[in-house]
Amino acid sequence: MSRPAEAVHAVIKAYDVRGLVGEQIDDAFVRDVGGAFARLVRDEDSAATVDTVVIGHDMRASSPSLSDAFAEGVIAQGLDVVRIGLASTDQLYFASGLLNCPGAMFTASHNPAAYNGIKLCRAAALPVGRETGLATIAQEVIDGVPAYDGAAGTITDRDLLAEYGEFLRSLVDLSAMRSLRVAVDAGNGMGGHTTPAVLGAIPGITVLPLYFELDGTFPNHEANPLDPANLVDLQAHVLASGADIGLAFDGDADRCFVVDERGRPVSPSAVTALVAARELGREIGATVIHNLITSRAVPELITERGGTAVRSRVGHSYIKGLMAETGAIFGGEHSAHYYFRDFWGADSGMLAALHVLAALGEQQRPLSELMADYQRYESSGEINFTVADAPGCVDAVLTAFGSRIQSLDHLDGVTVDLGDGRWFNLRTSNTEPLLRLNVEARTTEEVDEVVQQVASLIAARSEPAP
Repeated sequence: MSRPAEAVHAVIKAYDVRGLVGEQIDDAFVRDVGGAFARLVRDEDSAATVDTVVIGHDMRASSPSLSDAFAEGVIAQGLDVVRIGLASTDQLYFASGLLNCPGAMFTASHNPAAYNGIKLCRAAALPVGRETGLATIAQEVIDGVPAYDGAAGTITDRDLLAEYGEFLRSLVDLSAMRSLRVAVDAGNGMGGHTTPAVLGAIPGITVLPLYFELDGTFPNHEANPLDPANLVDLQAHVLASGADIGLAFDGDADRCFVVDERGRPVSPSAVTALVAARELGREIGATVIHNLITSRAVPELITERGGTAVRSRVGHSYIKGLMAETGAIFGGEHSAHYYFRDFWGADSGMLAALHVLAALGEQQRPLSELMADYQRYESSGEINFTVADAPGCVDAVLTAFGSRIQSLDHLDGVTVDLGDGRWFNLRTSNTEPLLRLNVEARTTEEVDEVVQQVASLIAARSEPAP
């Protein structure tokens, strides 16, 4: 059956499929997406003789039925399905890499309970975005997915959780670790499923769980640790339990955030720098990707350790593309997505966590002192402004700063270098009327000064005319 183009494009977005269950996404819609995806990988990837799709899902109430409907769409096109059941997104990437087949993960990540969606990948966890297949899928769903005149595929079930844990542990040397008390806030998401399988098998690690019960209604807080409000419970848990470190995962557990023994959040840029240093220690001269919002400390450290730093636009499709193009050993983003060549170039928050735990456990200092080695600057974090005329606001800011600007670049939005370690980036959202600001400087006072100046210029530009 054909579907309205506007409704389809509202759900099949630039990087994934996501929408309100029952209103935008239902079994019938997902069945069509499954059929279109099967046709994409079967016909366009014919040289790879694709005959199987692996499917996983998160703990949302709608995920089992939606993933089953997707499987029906796939087998109707003659491909087989391997279902791995409950999984984190990086566990699905592991399955795609291990089985060398395309995959589909049913999750809406950190979005509220009413949402669900699909993250798609080709064999070996290669991403599927708008330019690499989602536009084709959307058009087939709009036009109506053609029927297949061959035999239907089959569905089998396979539990890969233990193999996933074993594989991640094989990528990090954990032999020299001291005993650690590790507080983990799973946010009622898939971290409660994967943490025992990965960390629970490591001698000397005591996991101190918080909100491990799988519950897609997120009864305790949103499963979005990027919002500081959602780290408050973990921070209190670390202090109350005397933990050496705190880890927080988002809903589908592909992102990991770190809290030190004092209950203070560790910047994802510092985590990126730490993991980069460890990876460069085993492969001198390797390439490391970082997006343009990460701290300047990241490329500085990469260069100091003999590596090649490559700067990327914000977004997993850009990072993964550069990982493949350059053969980079590692990539990191300010949003706590961490990408590993040894993990098929895909992102894994749990693998990043293992690196941080290994680094902490290999020496005697507390985490706060260890991470101070990688925290050279202060930052604002991402600040969002709702604006009607984003280009006009950017022009007003650039005009006002004028001769103070040392250099500009336009890789993603505009990045303004003010000299002496001070810089800021302004970029527009692809999906909302938002202008995003990130500022970095050597001191918090300098950061606050730049933020206030930019914010006042945006506010003045956004005020309605008299």
